Amino acid sequence: MKYVGLYTQQVRNNTRSLLLLALFPCILVGMVWLFIAIINYLANGQDAYGNDIGVDWYSVNGTMFSLLPWILGAVAVWFLISYSFNTTMVRNATGARPLKRTENPRVYNIVENLCMTASMDMPKINVIDDPQLNAFASGVDKGSYTVTVTTGLCDLLNDEELAGVIGHELTHIRNRDTRLLIISIIFVGIMSTLMSLAIRLMWNTMLFGGGSRRSNNEKGGNGVAVIVVMVVAVLLSVIGYVFTLLTRFAISRKREYMADAGGAELCGNPLALASALRKISGNPALGGIDREDVAQLFIIHPKSLTSGLMSWFNGLFATHPSTESRIRYLEQF
Repeated sequence: MKYVGLYTQQVRNNTRSLLLLALFPCILVGMVWLFIAIINYLANGQDAYGNDIGVDWYSVNGTMFSLLPWILGAVAVWFLISYSFNTTMVRNATGARPLKRTENPRVYNIVENLCMTASMDMPKINVIDDPQLNAFASGVDKGSYTVTVTTGLCDLLNDEELAGVIGHELTHIRNRDTRLLIISIIFVGIMSTLMSLAIRLMWNTMLFGGGSRRSNNEKGGNGVAVIVVMVVAVLLSVIGYVFTLLTRFAISRKREYMADAGGAELCGNPLALASALRKISGNPALGGIDREDVAQLFIIHPKSLTSGLMSWFNGLFATHPSTESRIRYLEQF
């Protein structure tokens, strides 16, 4: 793997974050514009000669321009709130809690020593009371950077292995991987929520709001309405899923290799991190957590979140390389 320096990786992640910030409003506006166009097409009906009137593009564009400030404003407020409270959001999703120094001085000492080695500020430390094995870093700035470990991880790994894992997470913070991940989590969450609301609104409008444009009887109208609703649902779902894939393209798998290299360098023992990854891979899930967006943060992605064909398809765009390949790189360090 080609060497990439810390500054280069930071610049790349900052660039990708800016691209996501620019790309998301464009996709969202396009989705809303499509929604308005379909509503307009269904509402126009037919002229006196029975010909379809089609879409009134002047009306569609006028409606879009009138809604645009409200849409962008609402998304901006939503993003700023989520961005500001990202640590709380992740903590609530995972059930993490702050770890006190008196509760586990071993973890605190390891984090402090590694931060001094890396010449970086010490992040917050959280713990998840879970026997399964995982760890992750989160946050967007010095005030929110956090390293989270599970109790199972602390109990099973020795000091050198735990130092390798924590060094890996500290490298994510140094490389600003966590900021890129948090931005993608927020945007995918917004897209998913709006998509669900749009589909529900369309469904209720078409089934209970007055029939269809192409039929002279209620039964036929409802039948066409169901088909139209399903088509719109598929289109919106595709748009939402494409955005999810785009965020995965932006989040390169190489970030994990780089974080492994950084963790090995900080702890001074690549084989210890390789041993830790081998142990974690045997039980990497977290109880009660089934969110794909949050799973992107974990040091090893829980493959149990998906199965069958979706597991294979998601693997094509996975944010994590295989654990076996990561271990091979570390053993060649």
